[in-house]
Formats: sequence, structure tokens, C-alpha cells
Amino acid sequence: QLPAGSLQLTLYQYKTCPFCSKVRAFLDYHGLPYEIVEVNPIMRREIKFSSYRKVPILLANAGSPLQLNDSSVIISAIKTYLISRRNSLEEIVSYYPPVKTVTEKGKEVLEYENKYWLMLDDKETKRVYPVKEVRVEEMKWRKWADDWLVHLISPNVYRTPKEALASFDYIVREGKFGTLEGLFAKYVGAVAMFFVSKRLKKRHQLRDDVREDLYEAVNEWVKAVGKNRLFMGGNQPNLADLAVYGVLRVMEGLEAFDDMMVHTNIQPWYQRMEEVIQK
Repeated sequence: QLPAGSLQLTLYQYKTCPFCSKVRAFLDYHGLPYEIVEVNPIMRREIKFSSYRKVPILLANAGSPLQLNDSSVIISAIKTYLISRRNSLEEIVSYYPPVKTVTEKGKEVLEYENKYWLMLDDKETKRVYPVKEVRVEEMKWRKWADDWLVHLISPNVYRTPKEALASFDYIVREGKFGTLEGLFAKYVGAVAMFFVSKRLKKRHQLRDDVREDLYEAVNEWVKAVGKNRLFMGGNQPNLADLAVYGVLRVMEGLEAFDDMMVHTNIQPWYQRMEEVIQK
């Protein structure tokens, strides 16, 4: 429980971005009030204050203003702060230093050390993770959501020209676009992303019918949760539950989401997640 007004949060996002959706699912589940700034994905004026040019960005003020980057860092740092009041948020964020690395193609990218770890002492760790396997499992599936599940979204929602157009209609409707920008994004973006999705399919070695990869991944998650738990976290969601739900939620209202609900075993778990976050 936080004293009223002790943690002021502003989330800079694209509503349809799976990484932003993950952060919203986490904040909503924990009942943390936050303001949203929808970023124009073309001009990105709203984040011109930041040298980090991706979303989500979370501005957090718990006595002093801080900028948190990367969805998994945001979630781990804020969760640590909620559990452990020994350290300031500023100190907690310092435990997740950005490290510059170079990809195989020679592109320089930022990676964050320890981003799936909560920075807790032994007593706090035992309270949150009664057995070591619980922590290992949560970290494994949080990483799986970032490294695999996220990459199945674009190839599935832009799978056909019709689906690509429907997806961009949704993106423009929910996002922050001017009238002309919206028209341009809807039609030019849909065509571009249809072809980009084919490149992504090749890069991630997906099957000809990318739905099969989506179904397999989703059923793999359901199997990992098992029949004897409501959530991977037991009676309440853990950070892996919130990450997977946040990623899948961005497909709601699209053909890929409806197909997933019909052809996999995800629906009971997904509905439980919706209910517990709304509460």
C-alpha cells in the first residue's frame, strides 16, 4: 500500500504497442494511478525530451523525478519499490544499468542488465518467492514473452492484406494521428507492414501459416500454467501472467485474436486475467 500521492506516474505509450500494454496491465493490476501520454508514432514530439526514442517510457516521481525505459525494467523496478521500501526508487533504478551492445548486423542497441530480477533482500525474496523454482519460472516466462511471444504478433495481425488494413484501422483509431497522417498511415502503413510481416516471418523462422506458431506458443503457455493453478502465480497473477496477458491483449478485436480464442485453450485463463485486473 502506498500513501496517497507518494508515487506519481506518467506513461508515454502507443496504445497498440505490446510492450506498453504489458506495463499498463502491471500498473492496473496493482491499482497504481498513472497518467497516459499517447505519442504520435510519426513525429514523436511528445518524447522529444528523451534521448531514448522508444516507448514505453515511464516518468516516475517518488520524491525526485526519474525516467524509466524498457517495459521489463519498468515493471521490475516498480514491483521492487512496492515490496521493498528500504531503498529509494532512484537507487532501485540504478540496479538496472543500460549496456550498449552490437547486434550481428552491426547495429548498436541498449540492453538492460538484470531486467527480469526483483532487487530484494533474502527475507523479502522468501516472502514473494517461497521456493526458488517459483522465481526461476516467473523470470523464464517473462523473458519468453519478450523474446518469442511478442514476435508472433505482427506476422499474425498483418498476415493478409485484409488483416493488415483492419489492424491499421485499429491503430489509427486508437492512436494519436492527424487526419492526413491517419489516412496515410492506414493505407500506406498497411501495405508496408504486410510486407514487413513477411520479413519478420522469415527472420523468426515461422511457418507458412503463422497462426500455427501463435497457437503452439499460446498452448505452450497454458500447459506451463497447468490445470491445478488459476494463474502461473497461483491464486493471483505473477509478473509472467501480466506480461503474457499484456502482449496478447493488443490483438483484441482483430481476426488473429478471435482465431486464437477458438483454436487454443487460452480462453479460461485469459478471462480470469481480465476479471482480476478489472477488480
